[in-house]
Amino acid sequence: QEGVKAENEYIDLKVAGQDGSVVQFRKKRHIPLSKPMNLQAMRQIMFLFEGQPIKEADTPAQLEMEDKDTIEVYQQQTGGGC
Repeated sequence: QEGVKAENEYIDLKVAGQDGSVVQFRKKRHIPLSKPMNLQAMRQIMFLFEGQPIKEADTPAQLEMEDKDTIEVYQQQTGGGC
């Protein structure tokens, strides 16, 4: 019985992007989906400040941001041109 319970505690899921990309992950059934959702979102969007990409670990001080500055958000471009 214990093996069945442990097996049912996890679920295997896929997150499919519009560009055809697929990310697979294993998740406990009772844990919020925020982490895989955030990971997929970060793969599909880009944050820029003054034209430069922002990394997750960047701080406003490192980027020399000032009060009321704007962070730009762009959807990642996928595929090639003509």
